[in-house]
Amino acid sequence: MVNAVPVTESPAPAPAAERPRLPWWAAVVVGVVSLGAALALGQLVAGLLNNGAASPYLAVGETFIDHVSAPLKEFAVRSFGTGDKTVLLAAMGVVLFGFGVLAGLTSRRDPRPGLVLAAALGAAGIFAVLTRGGVGPLDVLAPIASLIGGVALFALLHRLALAWARDRAVDRAADPADPALAGRSRRTFLASSAGVAVGAGVVAIGGNLLTEQAAAVASRNAVGPLIATYTAPEIPLGADFAATGTPAYLTSSGDFYRIDTELTVPSLRTEDWSLKIHGLVDREVTFSYSDIRDRPLTEQLVTLCCVSNPVGGPYISNARWIGVPLADLLAEAGVRPEADQVLSTSVDGWTAGTPVEMLTDRTVGALLAIGMNGQPLPIEHGFPARLVVPGLYGYVSATKWVVDLKLTTFAADRAYWVPRGYSQRAPVKTESRIDVPAAFARVKAGSVPVAGIAWAQGKGIDKVEVSVDNGPWQAAQLSTLVSKNTWRMWRTFVDLKPGTHSVRARATDATGYTQTADVVDTVPDGASGYPSVQFTAN
Repeated sequence: MVNAVPVTESPAPAPAAERPRLPWWAAVVVGVVSLGAALALGQLVAGLLNNGAASPYLAVGETFIDHVSAPLKEFAVRSFGTGDKTVLLAAMGVVLFGFGVLAGLTSRRDPRPGLVLAAALGAAGIFAVLTRGGVGPLDVLAPIASLIGGVALFALLHRLALAWARDRAVDRAADPADPALAGRSRRTFLASSAGVAVGAGVVAIGGNLLTEQAAAVASRNAVGPLIATYTAPEIPLGADFAATGTPAYLTSSGDFYRIDTELTVPSLRTEDWSLKIHGLVDREVTFSYSDIRDRPLTEQLVTLCCVSNPVGGPYISNARWIGVPLADLLAEAGVRPEADQVLSTSVDGWTAGTPVEMLTDRTVGALLAIGMNGQPLPIEHGFPARLVVPGLYGYVSATKWVVDLKLTTFAADRAYWVPRGYSQRAPVKTESRIDVPAAFARVKAGSVPVAGIAWAQGKGIDKVEVSVDNGPWQAAQLSTLVSKNTWRMWRTFVDLKPGTHSVRARATDATGYTQTADVVDTVPDGASGYPSVQFTAN
C-alpha cells in the first residue's frame, strides 16, 4: 500500500510594490523651483562673465525677437510702446512657468520625463547664446551652468519628494493615524525646496547686479565733456511752443524714445570698442575710440523718428549729437563706385542698410556720433558710438553700439528688418502730430489752443494747416526755424462752441509736398495719413 504524500500549493508571489506617486502640488514645486534656480544660475554666471548677452533667459528672448514677424512686432510696439520688452520678459516667464509645471506633472512617478525636458530647455539656452552676436567662447559657460544646475536640482528635489511619498505609503500601511515617518521626510522636502527657491532669488539678484553695466558706466564717466569744434546753431527764442503744449525743442536724453531689439543693453568700454570699415573699399581701415575722440568734433541738431511710429505717435525725439562726419571716415577708406549700401552692424549682430549717398554726401550731415546733448552717449542710446543720419528712419540708419561698416550692395546683403517685411530704403515721410487738445479731452469752450509738431528731416517744414470739424484748412503759426533736419512746432487758436469737435492737421515741406491723407500702416516703410483728435468743449 502506497502512502499518499500530501500536496501543498506554493503561495502566490506578492505583487510588486507600486512605485509611489507624488502629489500634484509637490510635482509642480519640483519642476518650477528647479527651473527657476537654473535660470538664476545662468544669470549669475553671465554676470560673472560681465556679459548680459550670455544669460540664457535673455538670449532666448532676443532670439524670439529676431524671428518675430513684422506685424507681431508692430502690434507689440503699438500696444505696449517702450514697455514691449517688459511685456515680452513677463510672457517668457509665464511660458517657462508652464514648462516647469509640465516637467513636474509628467514626472509624478518617474523623474525621467522631467529630466529630459530640463535638458532640452538647457540645450535651447545654449543654442540661443551661441547664435547671439557679442558672445565669446567663455560665455557659453552661463547656459551650460544653467543646464547642469537645472538637471541636478530637478533630480535632487524629485528624490526628496519621492522619499516623502514612499514614507507616506509606509505610514499608511502601518498605522494611518501615525504619519511620523512621512512628516519628517515632508519637512525635509519642503525645507529643501524653500531653500533652493530663496537661494535662486539671491543668485538672480546677484547676477542682475553684476550685469548692470558697471564697466561700461565707468568707461563712459571717464570720457569727460565733449567739446565740438563745429557747433550747431544756438536755439533761438520761439523754437517751440511748449507753453501751449508742444514738446520742448530739445528732448532730454532720459526722455528720448528708445525702440530696438535688445532685452539687455550691450555693455561696451571705450577701451574695447573699434569701428572697422571694409568691403568694397580701396583700403580697409579700423578706428579706435581715441581715434574718433581726438578728431575735431561736429555738433548737429537732428530729429530721429522710428518707422514703428503710427500717425500721431510718440516715437520721435530731437537732440544735439556730437561726432565726426561719416563722409570723412568713408573717404579715408575709399568707397568703390559699385557700392550702393553701407551695412552697419551693432556689437550684438543687428544690422542696418543705408544708401551710400546718404553717408558720403556732406550736405546730409550723417555722423558717427559719440555724444548726445553735450555728454557722452547714454549706454542705452549706443555708447560708445552710433550712427545718426538725418532724413532716414532708424531701422536703415541709426545703428547703436556700431562696430562695423561694410561697403556692399543692396543686391548682395539684406539688413535685419528687410527679410521681415520692411523696405530697403526708407526716407522719413513728411508728417505732423497734434499734441493739444489730447484725444477725448475736455476743454473750455471759446478760444481753444491747437498745437503740435511737424517734421520732414532733410527738407524742412514750410507750412502746417488745421481743419476743425472737417471745415476748410487754416494755416497755423510756425515756430522759429532752427534746422531742416529737426522737427518744427506749430499752433493756432480756434473759437469753439460747447460740444464735440474734431481737428485734423497736415504739413507741407520745403519742396512743396503736402503730407498725404492716404492711410498706410507702418510696414513696410512708415505710416502716413492725417493725424486727428476728437475732444469736447464745455
